Amino acid sequence: MRNIIKCGERLDDLQVKDLKIIQNPQGFCFGIDAVLLANFVQLNKGDKVVDLGTGTGIIPLLIAGKSEATHITGVEIQEEVADMAQRSVILNKLQDRIEIINKDLIGVENYLPINHFDIVTSNPPYMHPHGLKNTNDKKAISRHEIKCTLEDVIKTASKLVKHMGRFFMVHRPERLVDILTLCRQYKLEPKRMQFIHPSYKKKPNLLLIECRKAANPELRLMDPFYVYDENGKYTAHTYEIYGKESIQIGDED
Repeated sequence: MRNIIKCGERLDDLQVKDLKIIQNPQGFCFGIDAVLLANFVQLNKGDKVVDLGTGTGIIPLLIAGKSEATHITGVEIQEEVADMAQRSVILNKLQDRIEIINKDLIGVENYLPINHFDIVTSNPPYMHPHGLKNTNDKKAISRHEIKCTLEDVIKTASKLVKHMGRFFMVHRPERLVDILTLCRQYKLEPKRMQFIHPSYKKKPNLLLIECRKAANPELRLMDPFYVYDENGKYTAHTYEIYGKESIQIGDED
């Protein structure tokens, strides 16, 4: 344990099959968006999954805990962050199911098989990098389109997923037109979408989308998801996902 967790890092309980994740509070910790995405993904037994921009491996870990997916690959460009993800995989003894690759998702055909995966997931950077002073900062890279753009993510997902395979992503509602346009451009047909509201009286600040490669058009809008009730407490739906309110969640905004 001492050799796996480094100075300044913490160990968080994911409330799923006793899984733990290593995080550094000084860096970018996973937020509610990653948990919602992992819960939104629909998997079949034996599915092969790839998560683009996996960060500290939160989505592969949750998918491994909640499904019978055979193999999950996490792709992360930041070496230090990918190392944390790999150590979490080792800590949870999931080396036979999860593989972390410290690579750029651009040029993915050089290290991952094309048209091979049943499922592609991504919780990509949401924001444009305009005006950033330090583009090497780990938090900035996770939040802003510094190392990849929305188009890079969608284009890569289309390359990796097999015919009629599915792509799941969480993003911001203000990018909805871009998301739908790019998905159609790269033959990922939007099939299911859900808006996430912080509370009943607030507008949505996240959206979840499922696309299917080379499918016919037909988009189904799901009921909205509300994170907090009128008293500022988690809704019953949120409790179902988190398990306990004491779970430590990082950057939710």
